[in-house]
Amino acid sequence: MTDTTVHLHKDTEQDVPDAEDTNRVLTETIIDVIQDVDPRPVDPPAPAAEPGTWVAERQAYLADAPPVVPPALRRWTVFKDTVRWAAAYYGHVSGFHALRTPVYLGRLLLRSPRGTGRLIVRWGRWVADTEARPVEVKAAASADIEAWLALSREHSRRVRPRRIASLVVATTTGITTLTASFLVPGWTLTAAITVAALTGTAGKKGDKPLVTRYVAKNILRRLDSTEVFDALAAIGIEGKKGRKGVEFASEVMRDGPGWRAEVDLPPGVEATAVLEKRAALAAAMRRPISTVWPEADRTAHPGRLVLWVAQRDPAKSGRKIWPLMKAGQADVYEPLPYGFDPRGNLVEITLMYSNLLVGGIPGSGKTSCALAIVLGCALDPTAELWIYELKGSGDLDSVKPVCHRYVSGDEDEDLEAALGGMRSGIAEYQRRAAFIRSLPASEVPEGRKVTRALAEKYPEQQLGPRIIVIDEVQELFTHAEYKEEAAALATRLIKKGRAYGIILILLTQNPDAPSLPSSVSSSVGTRLCLAVMDWRANNNVLGTGAYDRGLRATDISIDEQGTGILARGRDGTTVRAAFIKQPEAEDIAKRALALRTAAGTLTGQAVGAVVEEQDVETVVDHLTAIWPDGTDSVHSHRLVEALAHYRHDLYGPWTEMDTAAASTALSAALKPHKISTRQITIRECCGGAKGLRQADLPASEDGE
Repeated sequence: MTDTTVHLHKDTEQDVPDAEDTNRVLTETIIDVIQDVDPRPVDPPAPAAEPGTWVAERQAYLADAPPVVPPALRRWTVFKDTVRWAAAYYGHVSGFHALRTPVYLGRLLLRSPRGTGRLIVRWGRWVADTEARPVEVKAAASADIEAWLALSREHSRRVRPRRIASLVVATTTGITTLTASFLVPGWTLTAAITVAALTGTAGKKGDKPLVTRYVAKNILRRLDSTEVFDALAAIGIEGKKGRKGVEFASEVMRDGPGWRAEVDLPPGVEATAVLEKRAALAAAMRRPISTVWPEADRTAHPGRLVLWVAQRDPAKSGRKIWPLMKAGQADVYEPLPYGFDPRGNLVEITLMYSNLLVGGIPGSGKTSCALAIVLGCALDPTAELWIYELKGSGDLDSVKPVCHRYVSGDEDEDLEAALGGMRSGIAEYQRRAAFIRSLPASEVPEGRKVTRALAEKYPEQQLGPRIIVIDEVQELFTHAEYKEEAAALATRLIKKGRAYGIILILLTQNPDAPSLPSSVSSSVGTRLCLAVMDWRANNNVLGTGAYDRGLRATDISIDEQGTGILARGRDGTTVRAAFIKQPEAEDIAKRALALRTAAGTLTGQAVGAVVEEQDVETVVDHLTAIWPDGTDSVHSHRLVEALAHYRHDLYGPWTEMDTAAASTALSAALKPHKISTRQITIRECCGGAKGLRQADLPASEDGE
């Protein structure tokens, strides 16, 4: 087959006479067809030095040259960690063997007889010059008299001074030892033990080492490219025939307490395909799943995989200390220290302008998470804590002295108190919204929201963060009387309170659909999913599609308490909450109390006051909350039934009335709001009766 090159030219212009325009110009295109010509390359040639030149050699060196500054010295934090690790390692080794010095001394003394015998035998062979015996025997056997005489004279010349030296040393040592035993018996005994120990070193057995050896079973082998290639191939990630396969974007390198490999997967394969097979990848690598952490590098491209493998099993390593354990102050407006990722790096959690949902099965470490979060908030003296611990176990009692409102229990009055706390949160954000709405734009350059600058400029407005924590929130969402109102209040507070410094933190140990309404789970900005049993619970906490994106808390063992996936948006990271013991939590709470006392920010129950939970919601708000979607008109008696389910404490008595009286009660409640019921006919329901149209209800004004 011959190659053909087609050249297009627009190079000829001709004047064509025409009746209308004799000056009209036509452009003629000439096509040149040339046979048997090589195709012209479309990519520009890459500038490169000629191979073998001095420049080419230096370029090749620079491409693979090691870094000038070692990785351990590039960052101050990494350098400090390295020095701290080295000091801890050698300090531990020194202390380990120093404590066992008496054991080692005893072993040496037990081996000293064998060692003494071996040394005497070696000395005797040296004095007798036994090494020359085979040569003399050979000369005698061959009847070589001259050689035998020469060897005999050499033997006598070497042996005689050795015998004299041995006799002198033995005599001197004996006399010195005998004299010293009378004059300085203590030093003599010490010297004797030292000599016996030294001779014991010659009496060791090959299969019984003197020093106790510690074998760390959780120290894993070094990661290399062969292992990565084989593991990816084992889970079906490899290039097709005739196409590029797995390629390394950089060399395998040390990254903290482990190794890091950056891999470009075959074309068309996304990194999420590996994330979905993390358990299979760990099995292919023959490593514990808690040491294998693949993640996607979206800053490069969707097919870039970053594989981090721990040198030690993080699940078996010692705990890391929370940064605020001994000293320090927190700021809720900034990220708060929370826990550590598998690499040992600190992970912070942002609460301001967000909300938090924590879910996991019983025993997954929810209390550890709650303590790390609540104590961080407590160390900000401007933050107001409203805590409702609906299990009644007292797990959060350590922060009670600094709380504006603290409730612990699982009775109905405790659940009602939690509802009251959310109602107060709604009333507070409405008050703040009205104030911020009144400010000129120059004072809110970042938008109409609460900021640290506003809170400090207007201290009388009390604009500090209000953190409402509800532990075991499933007790509210599954309660027969409170569940509808609880879901509506939580959803409203999550959506509208965050801009005004009202932060809602919900914790549940039953993250299924009935215990976690979709209106709540879909609105939360920050999510933390601990160990769960199936993908449904996983997605209820982390959001729809999280399991398919590789965010799988189902892979977390129940034994890894406090370990979960922290997500904000579509991306997430594995993190283990800093473990804080209850006595330590009490000490931290005392520091928080001192900070608040000095700042004068103790309020509510912390100063012995009775907290009155505000409720600014009206019957109009309640009707808006329970109004069925897609319905234009509803009869009054139907609305009364729904209101009684939503707020039984307010509307329960209406259900004891007859239909007409209940409708009248609703009309009377709406009259102050200038809303009137009217005769409405709904054919598919029950004909004509008093009722309301959705258009009669005013739109809510929350000041957003």
